[in-house]
Amino acid sequence: MVEPIGNQYVVARPVYSENLFGEEHEKVHRCHKTFRDHLRVYFSCSSQKAKRIALGLFPIAFWLPAYRFKDWILNDIVSGISTGLVAVLQGLAFALLVNIPPGYGLYAAFFPVIIYFFFGSSRHISVGPFPVLSLMVGDAVMRIVPDVVGNSTMVNSSTIDEQRVMVAASVTFLAGIFQLLLGALQVGFIVIYLSQSLISGFTTAAAIHVVVSQLKFIFQLNVPGFNKPFGLFLTLENIFGQITKTNIADLITSLIILVVVFVVKEINSRYQTKLPVPIPIELIVTVIAAGISYACNFKEIFGVAVVGKLEKGFQAPVAPDMEIFQSCIGDGFSIAIVGFAVAFSVAKVYSIKHDYSIDGNQELVAFGLSNIVGGAFKGFAASTSLSRSGVQESTGGKTQISGLLSAVIVMIVILAIGHLLEPLQKSVLAALALGNLKGMLMQFKEIGILWKKDKYDCSIWIVTFLAAIILGLDLGLAAGVGFELLTVVFRTQFPKCTVLANIGRNDVYKNRKDYKDIYEPEGVMIFRFPSPIFFANISFFKDKLIAAVGFNPLRVLRKRNKALRKIRRMLKNGELQVTPKGLICTVNGMSDSDEELDNNRVEELYQPIDTANLPIQIDWNSDLPPNITVPRIEIHSIILDFSAVSFLDVSAMRVLKETLKEFVRVDVDIYIVGVHDGFLEKLERCEFFDEEVKQSMFFLTTHDAVLHILLKKNLAISPKFKPIKEKDISDHYIINTNGGLRSREGMVR
Repeated sequence: MVEPIGNQYVVARPVYSENLFGEEHEKVHRCHKTFRDHLRVYFSCSSQKAKRIALGLFPIAFWLPAYRFKDWILNDIVSGISTGLVAVLQGLAFALLVNIPPGYGLYAAFFPVIIYFFFGSSRHISVGPFPVLSLMVGDAVMRIVPDVVGNSTMVNSSTIDEQRVMVAASVTFLAGIFQLLLGALQVGFIVIYLSQSLISGFTTAAAIHVVVSQLKFIFQLNVPGFNKPFGLFLTLENIFGQITKTNIADLITSLIILVVVFVVKEINSRYQTKLPVPIPIELIVTVIAAGISYACNFKEIFGVAVVGKLEKGFQAPVAPDMEIFQSCIGDGFSIAIVGFAVAFSVAKVYSIKHDYSIDGNQELVAFGLSNIVGGAFKGFAASTSLSRSGVQESTGGKTQISGLLSAVIVMIVILAIGHLLEPLQKSVLAALALGNLKGMLMQFKEIGILWKKDKYDCSIWIVTFLAAIILGLDLGLAAGVGFELLTVVFRTQFPKCTVLANIGRNDVYKNRKDYKDIYEPEGVMIFRFPSPIFFANISFFKDKLIAAVGFNPLRVLRKRNKALRKIRRMLKNGELQVTPKGLICTVNGMSDSDEELDNNRVEELYQPIDTANLPIQIDWNSDLPPNITVPRIEIHSIILDFSAVSFLDVSAMRVLKETLKEFVRVDVDIYIVGVHDGFLEKLERCEFFDEEVKQSMFFLTTHDAVLHILLKKNLAISPKFKPIKEKDISDHYIINTNGGLRSREGMVR
């Protein structure tokens, strides 16, 4: 019964153990589905299920019929054009990160968008090249087809470019296969193993790699790639070793572009609510830079490196190289996971903002097919660019029709006007690539924020960042994930255990160290373990419990059995006499030597104490005969709060049972409270209970167990409180949030 009284409440109900609660409220024993049942449901077929699968596989069939043409088409057109112009420039710029001719970046900005239009579930992300993925593909490219220093003939240059394009396409194809398989196996949840701290640290390190990789285009230096641990530092060493060969025209152009892009992007960010559309600064500086380069003939006069000839039209699809597959399995898998994690996290933000749902498994399928098709047409890995998606959403894009229109803009460049970009300096593209890194580089601010919020997350950020900087992106990601999982293991293996006390004389129990107004029943210890209990932390649990109670029950049991054996011998020899006051020694100078024990008799010391044939009941906390010393135990009841124990494995179950028995054998009652549904059923299946460890020790809440102990032991709450008389004791209690604990008849004040 619950009676609300203003902002207080009064509850009157019986003291419940788990068994009593189940019996009184007719707990239903459910038959849980087996693995075979789940397989049967998964592979069953019906018209409704087929329709649901079809709509899930082709999300366009869900949102396109509901498209509000008059309301949305103008927004999608404006958004598509704006996004398409940015996609063209980013495709050209990010191709430099892959170490392939810039024109192939246009393919990466076209084909994945078309495929995602039909299969993607997000309506706002812009699919295409992403600098981190481009750099990861570039690492694989440079490892398999390194630079040929000292031999730069036209034939060799063309051959190397063709080989690198083939490697990039094959790695992208392989990454798409991994994503498609993961989506088909419904393991989209894999993204949860990449925490926000890990992704932030990794992308920040990737941004540093991007900056270093673009320096050779800004300075126009012939620097080989180093795809190995400490490769970043070797690249910097080569750059500074050749710094005197810098092309001043490229350097000045890059610096001007960088300053202009950063300033205008800051204006776009600061006045985004007042600007109808963001200023397309990338397009503006590209047009101006290409025009000046063409008009002033920078290539001939200053020897700058330009984009060069762009192939008009599309190339025929190619089959991936199986040999490249074998040597790039790790690269393909890491690219697949990182690409999906970044895209899904961005898509999740927009889905929440615009109130629609996305499917992680379908996103894996969509990006898998996008990368397979993109790789077949000599593109490179696609995900989503944060800046490009921001343009698509901020300019009013409502659906992926804006993405389709952006692909049309890219197609126009490929088929018709691509030649206008041929005189564009590569240093301009490098500067544009760096201009898109501001958001990722600003993530350094998160270190201080994370340190204040959660030091584990901060350590994940720092370790992932340093690992990716030192070891490279592929090994760095693996090291970051490994460290992240290690922190989870560490936190579950060594959780913060607490001793609880009653706060405010009601049914609230908190850490006794955090409050002054606490009530602790005499002889009762409430111990909370806030973690699953399994093979790796069961020893830690036992050690912490023993430290909390202040004695080792096994040692106490051994001492008591040895004392009991000595008492029996002394009674038999007449050295002790039973009196109403207890045992009295009748012999002075009693020997205190211990007898030699064989192995069998040593084992007996750890068995339950048997006092059946003694003429007196021994109080182990009272005065014992001389030369018989046994540790005194002030605790008679231990309550284990298992409300945060989500599972208990078989190995831990065995040790837990032994631990409970050790306490029971020294006359300490054990109570376990707050277990989740199914916990007792698992213990029953594993034959956990016996004559010493019984189901009756499980109670519904901590307060139920405390009241049961008080009623059982007939204890007073505190010296400040009136003792409960036996006639006042009932198996019911009332919680009054203002008046403390009371029995049904008499209140404890």
